[in-house]
Order: sequence, then C-alpha cells, then structure tokens
Amino acid sequence: MADINLKEVTLIVCVVTACYWNSLFCGFVFDDVSAILDNKDLHPSTPLKTLFQNDFWGTPMSEVTGVVGRAELLSSIFFLAAFLSYTKSKGPDNSIVWTPIALTVFLVAVATLCKEQGITVVGICCVYEVFIAQGYTLPLLCTTAGQFLRGKGSIPFSMLQTLIKLIVLMFSTLLLVVIRVQVIQSQLPVFTRFDNPAAVSPTPTRQLTFNYLLPVNAWLLLNPSELCCDWTMGTIPLIESFLDIRNFATFIFFCLLGALGVFSLRYPGASSKTVLMALCLMVLPFVPASNLFFPVGFVVAERVLYVPSMGFCILVAHGWQKMSNKSILKKLSWVCLSMVIFTHALKTLHRNWDWESEYTLFMSALKVNKNNAKLWNNVGHALENEKNFERALKYFLQATHVQPDDIGAHMNVGRTYKNLNRTKEAEESYMMAKSLMPQIIPGKKYAARIAPNHLNVYINLANLIRANESRLEEADHLYRQAISMRPDFKQAYISRGELLLKMNKPLKAKEAYLKALELDRNNADLWYNLAIVHIELKEPNEALKNFNRALELNPKHKLALFNSAILMQESGEVKLRPEARKRLLSYINEEPQDANGYFNLGMLAMDDKKDTEAEMWMKKAIKLQADFRSALFNLALLYSQTAKELMALPVLEELLRYYPDHIKGLILKGDILMNQKKDILGAKKCFEKILEMDPSNVQGKHNLCVVYFEEKDLLKAERCLVETLALAPHEEYVQRHLNIVRDKISSSSLIEQPIFPAAKTSGVGEKIPTENVKEIRSEPRPTQIIKTGDNKSPSKSNKQLGKNTDKETPHKTTKEIKEIEKKRVAALKRLEEIERILNGE
Repeated sequence: MADINLKEVTLIVCVVTACYWNSLFCGFVFDDVSAILDNKDLHPSTPLKTLFQNDFWGTPMSEVTGVVGRAELLSSIFFLAAFLSYTKSKGPDNSIVWTPIALTVFLVAVATLCKEQGITVVGICCVYEVFIAQGYTLPLLCTTAGQFLRGKGSIPFSMLQTLIKLIVLMFSTLLLVVIRVQVIQSQLPVFTRFDNPAAVSPTPTRQLTFNYLLPVNAWLLLNPSELCCDWTMGTIPLIESFLDIRNFATFIFFCLLGALGVFSLRYPGASSKTVLMALCLMVLPFVPASNLFFPVGFVVAERVLYVPSMGFCILVAHGWQKMSNKSILKKLSWVCLSMVIFTHALKTLHRNWDWESEYTLFMSALKVNKNNAKLWNNVGHALENEKNFERALKYFLQATHVQPDDIGAHMNVGRTYKNLNRTKEAEESYMMAKSLMPQIIPGKKYAARIAPNHLNVYINLANLIRANESRLEEADHLYRQAISMRPDFKQAYISRGELLLKMNKPLKAKEAYLKALELDRNNADLWYNLAIVHIELKEPNEALKNFNRALELNPKHKLALFNSAILMQESGEVKLRPEARKRLLSYINEEPQDANGYFNLGMLAMDDKKDTEAEMWMKKAIKLQADFRSALFNLALLYSQTAKELMALPVLEELLRYYPDHIKGLILKGDILMNQKKDILGAKKCFEKILEMDPSNVQGKHNLCVVYFEEKDLLKAERCLVETLALAPHEEYVQRHLNIVRDKISSSSLIEQPIFPAAKTSGVGEKIPTENVKEIRSEPRPTQIIKTGDNKSPSKSNKQLGKNTDKETPHKTTKEIKEIEKKRVAALKRLEEIERILNGE
C-alpha cells in the first residue's frame, strides 16, 4: 500500500470542496423526498430496530447531490474498507492473519446492508488473493491445476492457504446471501415494463438490449457530459434486430474488454496486475445491476457506477502514468490531465445546480432525453407542488403522448383536471387510466402484474364521482373493485370507510376501518377515523379510547388532540377538563393560527368559571379570525354575565356587522339596550328585526311586548301577548303577564309603576345552550375524517395524505340539560319578581 502524502490529501480535499460547495444550497429532491422527508423510520419516535426491518425507503423489505445516492457512497466506503482490510491478511511466510479476515467479513456485511452490491467486494478479494497476493497468472494457474489433476504433483502450500481463505470468504458470502433472501421473504421486488422495458421483452430483443446497456454505462464513465436523473421507460429504445447499428457498439465494447482481460490475466508484471484490479473494480460491482441474474428496476442508473468509476479512474491513471514516463509525451500528458480535471470540475459545478430543486432537476433531464414519460410526469409534479396546475397539465399531457399506455400519466392528468375544477375531463382521464388496467379476475391478486400504486386509479375515480350524491353506490363499487384486485390494499378500505360514513352506514364503515387496521395497526390516522365512526354510533367512550390510541402512536396528531379535547369537554365530566385543556394547549402549539383552538380553551375556562382566562382566549380567537361568530357571541355573553354589559355592546355590534341575522345576538343586544342603556327604541328595533326573520320566535315576540309596555301602549302590549301566547300556549309566564296587562287596562286609576325589564326567557344572556347560546364551534366542526386525496402516479415519490372538514351539530349532554333546567328555574323566579312589580307590590 502506497504511503499517504499530506500534500496529496490536502490537494484532493481542496479540489473536492471546490467542486461540491454549491451542492450545499440544493434541496431534497426526487427519491430524497420518500427516503428522507417522508420516511417514518427517521422520526424520533420510531424504534431503532425498525431501521433493520425496513429498507432505506422506510418500507418493509419485500445521484451525486441527491441524498439517496449516499447509500451507494456509504456502501462504497465500507467496500473499500473491507478490501483494504483483506490486503493485510497475508502474514510472513504466506501465513494467514485471521483478524483482518474477520474484519473483512464484518465490513462486507455492513457494505451489503448499505447497498446490495457491497457483497461483490468478496469477488475482488478472491481475485486479489489469487493473482496479486499469490502472483499467479491464468496460464500458471491452469498448469498447476492440470498437474495436480493428472497426479503429477501436490497442491503447493501457498495454494492451500489461498484455498482456505477463499473458502472462508465464500462461506461468509453464502451466509449473507441466505440472510438477504430471508429478509425479502424469497420474493424479488415487483417491477413493471415501464421501469425496465427490456426485462419483459422477447428474445432476442431482451438479450441485445441488455448487452447494449454495457457500452452505454461505459460511455457514461468515459464521457459524463449528458447525465440524466432517471433512465427508465423509453429512455433507451429497445434493440429489436441484429441489424441495429447499436450492436456494433456492443461488439467494440466486448472486444476491448476481452483484450484488457487477456492482457491482465495472461502476462505477469505490475502493469497487468494494475489493469486486472481496475477491471475487477469496474466489472464485479456492476454485475448486480447488469440484469445478468435478475431484472432490476431501471434501464441505467448513474449511482451504480460509483464503485466502477474507481476502477475506471485507476485505468486512466495507469494510462496517464505510462504516457508521462515517456519524455516525448510528458508535457502533453500533463496538459491532458489538467484539461480533464478542469473540464470535469466545471461540469460538476454546473451539474450540482441541476439538483437545486425538483423542477431544475427534471428539466435538465428532459434536455438529455425527451422519450421518458416519467420525466414529463415529474416536471408536472414539481409544478403541481407549486400550485401551477395549468403548466403542470401541459407536461402531464405530454407524458401521455410520449407513453400512451402509461397509467400513471393519465392519473396525473385526471388529478390536475380535478384541481382545475374540470371534473368532466378528470373523469374521462381516470376512465382512460382504468381501461389500461388488467381485466378483473375475482379473487386474484395483481401485485405481481401491475404496480400497486396504479390501483389508486380506482380510488381517485371513486373520490371524484362521490361528490355527486346520486353516484355514491357507483363509487362504492369502485372501492370494492380495488379491494377484489388486491385484498391487502389498505387505502381502499380507508377511502371506503369515508364513503360509508357519508352514506350513513357507520357500522359498515367501522368494518372497513377495522380491516385496514388489521393491515396497519400503527397508523394513527386510522385510529382517529375509527374514533369518528364511534362518535357517529353515539359511543363516546369508545371514540375517546381510539383517539387516545391515535395519540399514543402520534402524540402530535393535531386532529386527535383537538377532537378528543372537545369530546372530553362535551362529556360534562369535571375530572376530564384538565386533560382536555392540556390537549388543546398542545393543539394550539401545533396549530398556532387556528382560532378554534383558542375558542375552545375559552369555553373550557367558562365551564370552570375562570372568566378572566376565558376572556383572554376568546380575544385571541377573535384576533386570529375577526368574524368568528361563536367567539364573538360568547365573549359578549361572558361580559353580560359578569356585570360588564356595556363592554358586551361593541362586541355585539361587531358580531351583527358580520352576521346581521344572528338572533341570539339581537336578543342579547336588545336586553342590554333596554335594561342598561334605557334605549327603548334601540331595543325595539332589535326585537322587530328578529320577528322579521322569524315571526314565530317566542323570545323575541315576548320581549317586544315588554317594549310596548315600557312605551305605555298597554293595548298593543295586550295584543302582542295574546299573539305570543298563541305561539307558546304552554308558557305560563306569558299567560300571567297577559293577565297583569289586562288588569292594568281595566283599572280605572292607572298609577305609574316602575318599568319591568325585558324578560330573559330560557336564559338569554345566560351561558346555556338553548339554541346553542353557548355556541360550540359553529365554524369548522371538530369531527372531521382524515381523507385521502388523489394519489399521485408512481413516477414520482409518494407524497402525503390530505384532510377535509365536516360539520356536525353538537349534542346536548346530560350536564347541559341539567344546566338548562337550573337556568329555567332562575328565569321563572325572575318572572315572579316582574309580576310583583306589575302588581305594584
């Protein structure tokens, strides 16, 4: 091993830093989104053991500035470390040093965990042992083996030592392969013809195309000028004939490779050994990606060339050294080396900027290859993420033109039409994608025939048509179709559960969610949705248990925090209020701009008679949402209950500015104007407006009668009370007031009596929920299902789920009913006091 020179290391570090400094300004793009941003294995709450159960995408085992490419780089580091460790396994007198071998086996395992091709370092170690450490050439090895087989000689001791080391290496490799096969449960990943078209092509197209891919990769090493982040689909057209001119490139490649192989294996000397190791580094690590043993999920992938590029660099360096040793070519060799370093450094700097964002990355790829529908799709996705749907649609449509049978492209077109509110075109696109799916065979799974994400076409189409109330059954049929094609399709059960709730079938919705939970019990959203089903079934205790389960899995689940707090609050159980408050505080910490969180904290404080705190939370809610109907009314109500009626008036004015027909606000305002401001005319206008909107409103009608009495128009007050009694014949206080007014009319000497205040029947101005005087979320209702949005096609990394808000009228709890009765008794007592005033007592 050559000595490490500090100056050389410093120079290399400086050159690398200069080439890659601008990559620090690039974001997470392409596969990084799934492998990094959306990878649940990277969450702090995920157990460490999960990292070894899932792949680096965060799913069960079944690029230069791109972070996903770091898997190959990390594998390469351990790959080299394993090889360097093995070079120290030869002791004095050709003895075996076992410590480096044990370390090599460990490092091979680590390299393989990073990326499967790490295991190929074992082959390089074998070649090194035979041809470098032991100094054999292929002719000498054949001669020695031939003599032994003919019985003319024994196996040399050095060869026995070599065989022992090779057996250990091969056994460890076999063990790693067995473990790897067990991890993937003896099943290879499912790829479609869009990922690797040649893999599903007939003979000889498959063989000709696979062989042509070898010179394509070699050309990328030799001239990395046209780089592309994705080489799948139609990037490289299939070779369907022996007469295709591209077969000549394949022929030239194998001729050169054969010549270098013969030179390195046949002749002794340092030069041939250098070429041999360079070839091993180029060829062996590339074998897993060559489609030789099994098909891979890409046509070309630049990241699999990281280790082969080491061998290529050794080959180039060796050739340059040969040139520089000749005096005639020495200056020319230095000029060429300088040019290579300078041009490649500039190319690297320029290429780094391509990875700045998803849009720049995929646009740079389209400059290289316009025949890949996946690239057109991904540019569309990048624009879609920026809400630029019109431009995104153009790229998605182009993808369908490039690859008319690309199911994902048609799904993308449909989703974009939906985002543009062009539902007719959206349905047509989804139907086109659906028509490209295999025909349904009852009871048959399709996981091996199509990409699982393509089944989302049924989900997206159903989500679209279920907006039409007359087509709910049709939508349900689509969900059931998806489930019949793949019984473990979790998303289909979730979406069907949402639909069944909409169809008022909570029991069937519950069955759907329970089935989804069988497939994924660690999904907090599923437990949340199941809690909503239990609310529909009037099972609050079960709902709370499921909310709690969702929060165990995700303590920051915003909807579960909010809705469980509301459920606790509405239960009327005092012991649950502290936990409800704690959860609402956690909710506003996660959603500081949502006024609903502050409002419900205010309602909790009102329940606990903490008036100052309630006022603070209500004001915060109104600050965030100036037209928050419930917060405005309840703040005014709070003021009226705490002898701050005059402070309630400007709040009521603001409420009525936004909601002029707010009946309870008008009643409360009229009450304050009459009793506090002595503004009879203003109160009269309030009550008259109520009756314009609702002529049968007993409360408004009775209070208007009080106004007439205040105006000393007893006849009009009498007629008014008669009409009120007709509306509410069972209200005794109305009959008593009518009798009092009639007594006053029949009295010959009318002595001016103190004016009685407007009645607060049924607790107007009190904090009781008659027609929800204590308004609990008249804005977005808490019981909202987490819904699935349209799923993107598999040509882009999966991104995440959406949500929708449903409204629900709150139900009165037992405690609230008791409170109503208490307030009603208090109101009747006040009416008795009014009667005493009227009678002149």
